[in-house]
Amino acid sequence: MKKKITKKLKQRKQRIQYRLRNINWKEQSKPMLSAGNIHYDIADRSRGLAYGGIGGIHLLTRQTGLAKAIDRNLKLLKRHLPYYESDHVLNIAYNILCNGDCLEDLERLRNDEVYLDALGAKRIPDPTTAGDFCRRYTKEDVEALMDIINEVRLGVWQKSASGGDEFFEEAVIDADGMIVETTGECKEGMNISYKGIWGYHPLVISLANTGEPLYLVNRSGNCTSSEGAAKYLDRAMDLCVAAGFRKILVRGDTDFSQTRHLDRWDTRGARFIFGINAMPNLIEIADNLPEGLWRPFLRPAKYEVKTEPRRRHANVKEQIVVERGYENIRLQSEDVAEFDYSPTKCNKTYRIVVLRKNLSVERGEKVLFDDIRYFFYITNDYKSSRAEIVGGANGRCNQENLNEQLKNGVKAMRMPVDNLVSNWAYMVMASLAWTLKAWFALLLPEKGRWSTKYKTEKRAVLKMEFKKFRSAFIQLPCQIIKTGRKIVYRLLSWNRWLAVFFRGLKMLRHPLRC
Repeated sequence: MKKKITKKLKQRKQRIQYRLRNINWKEQSKPMLSAGNIHYDIADRSRGLAYGGIGGIHLLTRQTGLAKAIDRNLKLLKRHLPYYESDHVLNIAYNILCNGDCLEDLERLRNDEVYLDALGAKRIPDPTTAGDFCRRYTKEDVEALMDIINEVRLGVWQKSASGGDEFFEEAVIDADGMIVETTGECKEGMNISYKGIWGYHPLVISLANTGEPLYLVNRSGNCTSSEGAAKYLDRAMDLCVAAGFRKILVRGDTDFSQTRHLDRWDTRGARFIFGINAMPNLIEIADNLPEGLWRPFLRPAKYEVKTEPRRRHANVKEQIVVERGYENIRLQSEDVAEFDYSPTKCNKTYRIVVLRKNLSVERGEKVLFDDIRYFFYITNDYKSSRAEIVGGANGRCNQENLNEQLKNGVKAMRMPVDNLVSNWAYMVMASLAWTLKAWFALLLPEKGRWSTKYKTEKRAVLKMEFKKFRSAFIQLPCQIIKTGRKIVYRLLSWNRWLAVFFRGLKMLRHPLRC
């Protein structure tokens, strides 16, 4: 980072810290928000943009080679009049990054002259053209786009791991499905789900290490969660092997156990932990296990108390349940045991870890009866402890946060077009906004005098919610200046993440060399 920029960031930080310092205030005679004599005018030559961070993201797509890879391998347009395939794909992703929720928000950006100049564009596709581009996709084209993104992803992973080899120790691949409701009545491929909701049922295959969606697959609303999952889990494992991961762990809930594939995954050396349905035969085995085989299961604390434990607030919900005499299920204790089991569709025997929840069913302040519920996990991991297996399976629940971000943060699941494949294409292009966020975090440098601080900031950006990332790194008010061969983004405000932003820009000044 230039000394000039470092000095300015330091000065702006000091000014805001001075303004927000602790003060023993005297009684004030007027409210703090006291501005009254407010006037508006329009600048003659100075031009501003609300999304100053979009230049850094555009630099990221160029330096990773994503734009060129899309134009080289995605063949949807016979002639480029005037747009290339990368223009359409990045246009949708940038719209999401610049606070857009749907295709209609493209109209706002294409009428912003400063935005167009900031990206060096004469014009960008309008909402109708973007929708038509989505309809050009076939199933093979969507899969080709995902493969293109994943090919670039390999280079980003290699660059991110250049500071240390621990990145490729183990790839943790998660699988899950989600129900996406649609209000339209004429969308081809929609159906009614098991929840009674009309819509689609996308499949999400993600890398838990970085929170990146590796494969997104749009499916009819009435399909099962695991439909087609084995194929994309295999492709995700192939991708991670090609990247150089030494070990692979695959996780999923009870819908993804898919026992007919377990022998094949075990043979290829992948470790797996899947929930498995509490079938009557498994419950009978668990009921007949000697009591001496059960061990108490103690969950680790969610966080470490660094000062003093805080007094817990009164549980208002619990009070209402007791006062009104609602039925309440209370967890008393948990135990774990294990046994060997060979599913019907498997030729091999695997390890079943069973979690026994000892519950009490209450109404008001009276205990009605005790209850026991079993949760079963099937794995080929015989080295990890029972507690580690249960903890690893529960760790997959973090993928629900990714699903939430894709659905309500990025809003990649809007399903704005009229058929299943076109909506699948939009889903992949819109989710690229989240992927670019992850890549920006992964490429942040960690070396140097402040390496511990840099690593902490890198993890924070990687785990950041999309809304916060957009606020910290994209919504940066700036002045756009075109001088000769350069487009200068002159930032006009300060926030605590700007130093991290400039460190990332410094890395992006040079093409990736892995």
